[in-house]
Amino acid sequence: MTTRTVDTTQELAAFLRTRRERLDPRDLGLPSRRQSRRTPGLRREEVAELAGVSVDYIVRLEQARGLRPSADVVEALSRALRLAPDERTYLFDLARQRRPRHADKPATTAVPPLARLVADLAPLPAMLMNHRYDILAWNGEMARLLLDFDTLPPSQRNSMWLCLMHPEIREFYVDRERVVREGIAHLRAAWAAHPEDQALTGLIAEFTAHDEEFARLWAERDVKVNGRGRKVMRHPDVGALAVHFEVLMPLQDPDQRLVIYRAADDESQSALDRLCAR
Repeated sequence: MTTRTVDTTQELAAFLRTRRERLDPRDLGLPSRRQSRRTPGLRREEVAELAGVSVDYIVRLEQARGLRPSADVVEALSRALRLAPDERTYLFDLARQRRPRHADKPATTAVPPLARLVADLAPLPAMLMNHRYDILAWNGEMARLLLDFDTLPPSQRNSMWLCLMHPEIREFYVDRERVVREGIAHLRAAWAAHPEDQALTGLIAEFTAHDEEFARLWAERDVKVNGRGRKVMRHPDVGALAVHFEVLMPLQDPDQRLVIYRAADDESQSALDRLCAR
């Protein structure tokens, strides 16, 4: 079956509507209206006024009537809708007003120097992924912390798939919903930046069809790219441990992402040491 790629016109319309509806007019200092508001958030005319465009233009954008806003209009809409930096980037991607960052095909294998770097980072757990969350390379420490990726078929070596579908990893994270929510927000940004990537679109379709949690969170259209953070895990062999993670993007291979974990506290370091000594 052929998988549809991103319909950027429809997605642009939906994204603008959801961002408009989440805003509170009082927070923007807008005058109160006598008539009651039947829908949450700003009205279209309020967005138009804040962005300096016509109401008809906003209507046509939200109805996906084929408009392609200029970079100046996208910037004005970003300010009017109080978009966060990642949301602003997402809007520029949808409007096709940003130079594509990845002209080549998405990476499906690890670049050899980066694969060697992953191994050299031991004893820190490390792995290499692409924008789809496909796991391209890993060291022994990461395999002992998460699971032995060699036992999985390549189609399942995807960190989002594992978090949603793998029975052990589903229960691995203490704050599971936050981890899934942040992963989905990253995946949505990648989806807009790679609109012709049918493999990515197919993954999203699979997740939406088979996981109610993913479908619910995907529909919220959160967009955020996390370059660092903290995760708390329940490891079956060493118990609870917390890690800080850092995501690095090589300049020469920007479609590959190096993910490095470090223990977040002394107890977690002891747990990692016991795990890696096995």
